[in-house]
Amino acid sequence: MKLTIVDQGIMTKNEWGQLKQELKKTVGSNNFTTWIAPLELDDVAGEVASFAVPTSFFGNYVAQTFGDQILYHLRAIDPSIRRVNFAVPSTASNDPQAPRRAPAPRPKAAPSEPAETMADTRIPTAPLDPRFKFDTFVVGKPNELAHAAAKRVAEGGPVTFNPLFLYGGVGLGKTHLMHAIAWELQEQQPGLNVVYLSAEQFMYRFVQALRERKMMDFKEMFRSVDVLMVDDVQFIAGKDSTQEEFFHTFNALVDQRKQIIISADCAPGEIENLEERIRSRLQCGLVVDLHPTNYELRLGILQSKVEYYRGQYPDLMLADGVLEFLAHRITKNVRVLEGALTRLFAFASLVGQEITLELTQDCLADVLRASERQVTIEEIQRQVSEHYNIRLSDLVGPKRLRVYARPRQMAMFLCKQMTSRSLPEIGRRFGGRDHTTVMHGVRRIEELSRKDVQIAEDIELLRRTLEE
Repeated sequence: MKLTIVDQGIMTKNEWGQLKQELKKTVGSNNFTTWIAPLELDDVAGEVASFAVPTSFFGNYVAQTFGDQILYHLRAIDPSIRRVNFAVPSTASNDPQAPRRAPAPRPKAAPSEPAETMADTRIPTAPLDPRFKFDTFVVGKPNELAHAAAKRVAEGGPVTFNPLFLYGGVGLGKTHLMHAIAWELQEQQPGLNVVYLSAEQFMYRFVQALRERKMMDFKEMFRSVDVLMVDDVQFIAGKDSTQEEFFHTFNALVDQRKQIIISADCAPGEIENLEERIRSRLQCGLVVDLHPTNYELRLGILQSKVEYYRGQYPDLMLADGVLEFLAHRITKNVRVLEGALTRLFAFASLVGQEITLELTQDCLADVLRASERQVTIEEIQRQVSEHYNIRLSDLVGPKRLRVYARPRQMAMFLCKQMTSRSLPEIGRRFGGRDHTTVMHGVRRIEELSRKDVQIAEDIELLRRTLEE
């Protein structure tokens, strides 16, 4: 296939159509229909090929995901093209004959601006989520250290700990803090070259540079940043060549006193197949764990989201106890928790009903089942015996002294509330007791919890401990 560049360096629609068909073979039909077909070649001037896109988000995504492939095909036709630009067309002029020029180079790519490919002197930053800023991050005991460290880095002063390594399970706020740092740095210091990307994107760009024999360009780009932020660094574990380049990039930036911020799903020492020298470098800065959320933090997150939704659904009524119920039941993943609330408000608005506990259970039945903590009878027995400082053998044994009987009844109550086990099975786990004994113990604790503050507090504390 041969495409000709005509007057003013602009391809014909027919020629761009042929090139798109070549791209279809590599990206697949679904990706082609969604992301490539809508692209319109706007201009080829100098080293830049410019494409019109419907939205900035669309342009950013295409640049990050398919930009290098598009550039590769273009350079096969015209090697002088070194950059590909994706931008929403300006409405300043409606004259079809008006000359079109390539956009002037910008000092830094903001999330809302057109992104360019690796051949540019800048690295396109992955799109930042406008919801993920410091003022929308709910702080609690499990994440207060990570939040404070992120805020310190975002101030942009002298590097005090390098790298900052954030780790924790899915949905605990790592990505939120990473985006918040990037937003804050861009707002406070617009001229700063801040690069945020995933480890997978780092690897892809490295492989692309190897394939096109442009390793010097790759090294120059990544060593010229002021702040490098790499998400999910565990992805490069086991990929020897990528680890090698990451190691050298890391050292070069640290030597220049440039800030590095890393996130992963576990601590550096726990990442399997990660080179020891990289593990050592990652541990030389501040390593911060985002702990699993506790009940208070989850409730705070829900209350914060409710304030937002009240603006969208001002007529919806929210019954007492719903947020507390969700904070108790959905304990592992904040994204799931927030998604459940979004779904709940949307459903209630459609059916025009108050958000009650019953409606919540019906609407979120599948989410609640998937999020249910599978607490075992053994866990409950162990936790109760530790709480009351008695031996496990006495808790399940035959002794009827009150010092053992009351904790035993508490454990039976929690087994009934927090597991799906039948009363006869619970009884068998407590020294072969009859199911009527279990039923009596459960009712006794229910009665006491209504009039004895200490019993009620013990129930709540044990429940929270077992749920986390």
